[in-house]
Amino acid sequence: MAAEPVSEFPVVSLKIGQTTIKVELAKTEAERTKGLMFRKSLNKNSGMLFDFGVPARVCMWMKNTVIPLSVAFIDQDGVIVNIEDMEPLTTHSHCSKEWVRYALEMNQGWFAKKKITSGSKVEGFPKPD
Repeated sequence: MAAEPVSEFPVVSLKIGQTTIKVELAKTEAERTKGLMFRKSLNKNSGMLFDFGVPARVCMWMKNTVIPLSVAFIDQDGVIVNIEDMEPLTTHSHCSKEWVRYALEMNQGWFAKKKITSGSKVEGFPKPD
Protein backbone atom coordinates (compact mmCIF):
# COMPACT_ATOMS: atom_id res chain seq x y z
CA MET A 1 0.00 0.00 0.00
CA ALA A 2 1.50 3.33 -1.06
CA ALA A 3 2.02 6.01 1.57
CA GLU A 4 -0.04 9.16 1.28
CA PRO A 5 1.98 12.08 -0.08
CA VAL A 6 2.84 14.84 2.37
CA SER A 7 0.43 17.74 1.91
CA GLU A 8 1.28 21.42 1.87
CA PHE A 9 -2.24 22.06 3.21
CA PRO A 10 -3.57 21.24 6.71
CA VAL A 11 -5.53 17.96 6.79
CA VAL A 12 -8.88 17.63 8.59
CA SER A 13 -11.32 14.74 9.05
CA LEU A 14 -14.95 15.09 7.98
CA LYS A 15 -17.85 12.70 8.41
CA ILE A 16 -20.70 12.18 5.94
CA GLY A 17 -23.14 9.60 7.26
CA GLN A 18 -21.02 6.60 8.27
CA THR A 19 -18.07 7.61 6.06
CA THR A 20 -15.04 9.44 7.46
CA ILE A 21 -12.71 11.17 5.02
CA LYS A 22 -9.42 13.03 5.34
CA VAL A 23 -9.33 16.22 3.30
CA GLU A 24 -6.83 18.97 2.72
CA LEU A 25 -8.11 22.39 3.80
CA ALA A 26 -7.79 25.43 1.52
CA LYS A 27 -8.78 28.59 3.44
CA THR A 28 -6.83 31.48 1.92
CA GLU A 29 -7.41 32.96 -1.53
CA ALA A 30 -4.01 31.63 -2.68
CA GLU A 31 -4.75 28.12 -1.35
CA ARG A 32 -8.22 28.06 -2.94
CA THR A 33 -6.78 29.26 -6.25
CA LYS A 34 -4.18 26.46 -6.32
CA GLY A 35 -6.45 23.71 -5.01
CA LEU A 36 -5.67 20.34 -6.58
CA MET A 37 -3.92 21.79 -9.66
CA PHE A 38 -1.07 19.73 -11.08
CA ARG A 39 -1.79 16.68 -8.88
CA LYS A 40 -1.53 13.36 -10.68
CA SER A 41 -3.78 11.39 -8.30
CA LEU A 42 -5.97 11.57 -5.24
CA ASN A 43 -6.33 8.75 -2.69
CA LYS A 44 -9.70 6.96 -2.54
CA ASN A 45 -11.19 8.64 0.55
CA SER A 46 -9.22 11.89 0.29
CA GLY A 47 -10.16 15.25 -1.14
CA MET A 48 -9.93 18.99 -0.71
CA LEU A 49 -12.23 21.23 1.31
CA PHE A 50 -12.46 24.85 0.21
CA ASP A 51 -13.56 27.15 3.05
CA PHE A 52 -14.78 30.49 1.72
CA GLY A 53 -15.08 31.98 5.22
CA VAL A 54 -18.59 33.36 4.67
CA PRO A 55 -21.56 32.17 2.63
CA ALA A 56 -21.32 33.11 -1.06
CA ARG A 57 -22.38 31.98 -4.52
CA VAL A 58 -19.23 30.20 -5.76
CA CYS A 59 -18.02 28.52 -8.93
CA MET A 60 -15.20 26.03 -9.46
CA TRP A 61 -13.22 25.13 -12.58
CA MET A 62 -10.56 22.62 -13.56
CA LYS A 63 -7.80 24.68 -15.20
CA ASN A 64 -4.47 22.82 -14.73
CA THR A 65 -6.26 20.01 -12.84
CA VAL A 66 -5.69 16.59 -14.41
CA ILE A 67 -7.78 14.44 -12.03
CA PRO A 68 -11.52 14.08 -12.87
CA LEU A 69 -13.35 15.41 -9.80
CA SER A 70 -16.81 15.80 -8.32
CA VAL A 71 -17.54 18.84 -6.18
CA ALA A 72 -20.16 19.13 -3.44
CA PHE A 73 -21.27 22.65 -2.56
CA ILE A 74 -22.09 22.79 1.17
CA ASP A 75 -24.00 25.48 3.08
CA GLN A 76 -22.94 26.97 6.42
CA ASP A 77 -25.01 24.34 8.27
CA GLY A 78 -23.08 21.49 6.60
CA VAL A 79 -25.87 20.47 4.20
CA ILE A 80 -24.89 19.58 0.62
CA VAL A 81 -26.73 21.92 -1.75
CA ASN A 82 -25.63 20.38 -5.07
CA ILE A 83 -22.97 18.08 -6.52
CA GLU A 84 -21.35 18.56 -9.93
CA ASP A 85 -18.96 16.37 -11.94
CA MET A 86 -16.00 18.24 -13.43
CA GLU A 87 -13.83 17.19 -16.35
CA PRO A 88 -10.05 17.73 -16.21
CA LEU A 89 -8.24 20.64 -17.87
CA THR A 90 -11.34 22.73 -18.60
CA THR A 91 -12.36 26.26 -17.68
CA HIS A 92 -16.07 25.41 -17.64
CA SER A 93 -17.64 26.85 -14.46
CA HIS A 94 -19.48 24.57 -12.02
CA CYS A 95 -21.49 26.72 -9.61
CA SER A 96 -23.37 26.42 -6.36
CA LYS A 97 -27.14 26.60 -6.74
CA GLU A 98 -27.42 28.54 -3.48
CA TRP A 99 -25.21 30.43 -1.04
CA VAL A 100 -22.58 28.07 0.40
CA ARG A 101 -19.66 28.25 2.82
CA TYR A 102 -17.71 25.22 1.54
CA ALA A 103 -16.90 23.20 -1.57
CA LEU A 104 -15.62 19.63 -1.22
CA GLU A 105 -13.73 18.07 -4.14
CA MET A 106 -13.38 14.28 -4.31
CA ASN A 107 -12.51 11.82 -7.09
CA GLN A 108 -15.21 11.90 -9.77
CA GLY A 109 -18.08 9.56 -8.90
CA TRP A 110 -17.11 9.25 -5.22
CA PHE A 111 -20.32 10.88 -3.93
CA ALA A 112 -22.53 8.74 -6.20
CA LYS A 113 -20.68 5.55 -5.21
CA LYS A 114 -21.27 6.37 -1.52
CA LYS A 115 -24.92 7.35 -2.21
CA ILE A 116 -24.24 10.88 -0.94
CA THR A 117 -26.64 13.38 -2.50
CA SER A 118 -28.00 16.89 -2.10
CA GLY A 119 -29.42 17.17 1.40
CA SER A 120 -26.73 14.93 2.96
CA LYS A 121 -25.09 16.36 6.08
CA VAL A 122 -21.34 16.87 6.44
CA GLU A 123 -19.87 17.11 9.96
CA GLY A 124 -16.53 17.96 11.51
CA PHE A 125 -15.71 21.30 9.92
CA PRO A 126 -12.80 23.06 11.63
CA LYS A 127 -13.71 25.84 14.02
CA PRO A 128 -13.27 29.36 12.61
CA ASP A 129 -10.01 31.12 13.50
